[in-house]
Amino acid sequence: MSLPKLHVVVLMGGWSNEREVSLMSGEGVARALESRGHRVTRLDMDRDVALRLTEAKPDVVFNALHGSPGEDGTVQGMLDLMGLPYTHSGLATSVIAIDKELTKQALVPHGIPMPGGRIVETEELFERDPLPRPYVLKPVNEGSSVGVAIVTDDGNYGNPISREAKGPWNDFGRLLAEPFIRGRELTTAVLADKALMVTELRPKSGFYDFDAKYTDGMTEHVCPAEIPEDVAEACKEFALRAHRLLGCRGTSRSDFRWDDARGVEGLFLLEVNTQPGMTPLSLVPEQARHMGLDYADLVEAIVADALADAGSGEGRP
Repeated sequence: MSLPKLHVVVLMGGWSNEREVSLMSGEGVARALESRGHRVTRLDMDRDVALRLTEAKPDVVFNALHGSPGEDGTVQGMLDLMGLPYTHSGLATSVIAIDKELTKQALVPHGIPMPGGRIVETEELFERDPLPRPYVLKPVNEGSSVGVAIVTDDGNYGNPISREAKGPWNDFGRLLAEPFIRGRELTTAVLADKALMVTELRPKSGFYDFDAKYTDGMTEHVCPAEIPEDVAEACKEFALRAHRLLGCRGTSRSDFRWDDARGVEGLFLLEVNTQPGMTPLSLVPEQARHMGLDYADLVEAIVADALADAGSGEGRP
């Protein structure tokens, strides 16, 4: 789809834990669009966002928000009511994909392997372990590995976990507990209903947490991943199926954990990101570049998808 010159509002910032990442994503997107001759209005989201969008009168909104309320269906519902075309997934898809438990309910029955586990009330953790150690605790509705803790026998959280220990239990009343899967971090992007490739993420220390994702030099990206072909194909197949089953639009990124001692049977999808980062360290732009699509091409492709979806008359999931 060849793009005419457009007025694009790049919606970024907001007040989630991922605000700074969103600002970096949004600024990169804005500069790319300007380099292609589009008129860009940068909008750091606040409580007056609907009024400011009405005043701006854009042709399309590039949603560069991460976390709530920009990625959980709230902003999507507002934009639907306003009749404004916007990038990435729609309301229902966003509500499901931001919630790790709802994502499992949507994907596991269709044969996509995901870790087991259960939702726990934080108070339970101070009495007993919800799963055998080692296990992972994470917020149900956060991205970018915000608030993830790996609880081991030899860790410093205590046994049972101490109220005084620093962890996600300090900030969230409910958490998702999952078995810890040993092995390697893999990720696959989907763009325009096509799985791109597989990247392996090798943190220099610890695991692939928020700091490892967004601090230059803390994680090595091996792209394409040096893994067996059947595992790479499985990653791409599961990522594309998840994208379709959830009803994702534009681009998404599926994150995996792979126990390399078990072959394909050791591959588990952890989550699907409906608004993956667009920062200089982000994975979707990196994979697109390896596929011959530069950053500005990628941004325009996402915008084109939003306009095509808005003009299809099919509505958004």
